[in-house]
Amino acid sequence: MAKQIGVPCMLIRGGTSKGPYFNSADLPKDPETRERFLLAAMGSPDARQIDGLGGADTLTSKVAIVGPSARDNADIDYLFAQVAVDKPIVDFEPPCGNMLAGVAPFAIERGMIKAQNGETRVVIYNVNTKSRIEAIVQTPDGEVRYDGDAAIHGVPGKAAPIRLNFMDIVGSKTGKFLPTGNPIDKIDGVDVTMIDVAMPMMMVRAADVGKTGYETPDELDADQAFFARMEAIRLKAGQLMGLGNVAGKVIPKMAILSPARSDGATLSARYFVPHETHAAFAVTGSICVASCAVLPGSVADGIAKPSPGDEREIIIEHPSGEIDVALVTRGSGASIEIVSGGSLRTARKIMDGTVFVPAAVFEKAPVRRRMM
Repeated sequence: MAKQIGVPCMLIRGGTSKGPYFNSADLPKDPETRERFLLAAMGSPDARQIDGLGGADTLTSKVAIVGPSARDNADIDYLFAQVAVDKPIVDFEPPCGNMLAGVAPFAIERGMIKAQNGETRVVIYNVNTKSRIEAIVQTPDGEVRYDGDAAIHGVPGKAAPIRLNFMDIVGSKTGKFLPTGNPIDKIDGVDVTMIDVAMPMMMVRAADVGKTGYETPDELDADQAFFARMEAIRLKAGQLMGLGNVAGKVIPKMAILSPARSDGATLSARYFVPHETHAAFAVTGSICVASCAVLPGSVADGIAKPSPGDEREIIIEHPSGEIDVALVTRGSGASIEIVSGGSLRTARKIMDGTVFVPAAVFEKAPVRRRMM
């Protein structure tokens, strides 16, 4: 009789993403075995992910691995895993700021953190980017509150607000705000700004690549010639940023920028993950785009309308609405520095239980791996 092995998990919607959250202590210690388990748990590789928890979309094929931190300056360690839908690949290189929204609630629910009466502050160490994020969770009566009046575009209804303050965001992968040292480089005849704040990204003006910047995700995804052109630029950007050969990797991410269409917004953007269009916007990506919006001489200069001062609210239009970034800067002109970035997200606990995978998963040949 075929056996199955069960592992506890909690299904949580974090921001505009969704996936299972695991206690790191419950997962296999061997990296290859752990990845085989994650593929089986999510039902990959399969376009429908019919045999697992995945939702047949990159935004719902995500995993959060959470555990107590041994670091003096953090409470919790968070490792994000992007599980490919139709390929046997588990990618640990990129972070996910939306799944991050569910980390502190999960840690409190699992007893890793003791909730305070009112609100609880949790310092999270993101293993992917080796950075820290402060999460502020509503915990009246010492329990996580999920209902509330906060709304984020891309998610129906309202929920309790979760504030994410990104503490170590500059040079997340390259060690530099501007990996090439320039606000603009030219690649294949296109002006490109490459920034590494919370997420390494390359950004271009939508008009420079034949787009308005207001297209829907479906319209952009249908244009394979556009993606081929952008990928060619991205591969060269990866080399210039010191990331090496990024073929088959998800960083650097990409965005196309255009002027905002609504009053009060800073600019409009479409974010790519990187081979399809994000239905909304990534939190880490929004901080990087916000940094581009305030950088003189970048591709956003002349497009974006950032608020003045060192404490700014940057509002980015995206296909599902808008995302707000609280950006703190220091200095001005070419010497501007990014001090911190924050975002308001919400999360909801959907299911708490056990996911089962075939025991044979632990005995099969190694999967294709990308590890930190």
